[in-house]
Amino acid sequence: MSSAEHQPSPLDSPAPHAGSPCPGPDVVTRLRAAGCVFAEDEAELLAAEACSPAELTALVDRRVAGLPLEQVLGWAEFCGLRIALEPGVFVPRRRTEFLVRRAVALAPPRPVAVDLCCGSGAVGAALGALLPVAELHAADVDPAAVRCARRNLPAGTVHHGDLFAALPTALRGRIDLLAANVPYVPTGDVPLLPPEARIHEPLVALDGGADGLAVLRRVAAAAPRWLAPGGRLLVETTERQAPSAVAAFTTAGLRPEVTTCENLGATVITGTRPDGWSARSRP
Repeated sequence: MSSAEHQPSPLDSPAPHAGSPCPGPDVVTRLRAAGCVFAEDEAELLAAEACSPAELTALVDRRVAGLPLEQVLGWAEFCGLRIALEPGVFVPRRRTEFLVRRAVALAPPRPVAVDLCCGSGAVGAALGALLPVAELHAADVDPAAVRCARRNLPAGTVHHGDLFAALPTALRGRIDLLAANVPYVPTGDVPLLPPEARIHEPLVALDGGADGLAVLRRVAAAAPRWLAPGGRLLVETTERQAPSAVAAFTTAGLRPEVTTCENLGATVITGTRPDGWSARSRP
């Protein structure tokens, strides 16, 4: 039950509740036996959330049963922010911070920004915190994700629906930054995912179709109609999938660029809408 990829940092753990119990060696032993790689750190995080020994036991029970640590805690650390989480909602990965950094580096002054396939709204929250955005929107097809994102983003900014159909039509042709953390796990690889993801996160946030790029192709094909001239679509994928993702961006009329971050194991495809783009000018 490794949380190595996206475990909240103990440096960012909350101040313990008054009367928070001290996690004994039995807590660490139970977590380690369940496969938690960072059992000591997790024990401290769980103890900081508990108000009593009984509550700590309940939290440990949920973690040992296989729930992602972040769902047990009720939050995940992402780009230095505390993102509220709920059971059944996709846990933001640390590697996705590279997508945010890439978007921030490319942002024009006061951009109109959209977090598509937003899950908990972590990307949108980070963009809003790091940029003086003129307008921020987020959308997801999963009702549970939308409810969670509305806890993390300003009122009125989170929309429910399938991709662009969820967005206000007034955004068409105005989006400067379109961050879409689409599902990109090939359907055949879903059973190989760790139980934390496979069992406790929504399939719609993981399964990207036969080659993992079905949703990416849909987003790329429609994005130019929603992007402002010079606007950018940013999508996370794998290094292996990058050539096919680039082809999808090119077919849609976007100028693609591939960037990677070895430290986070992240690959981001950025597609820029040319200033003179029109539906008739698509290749």
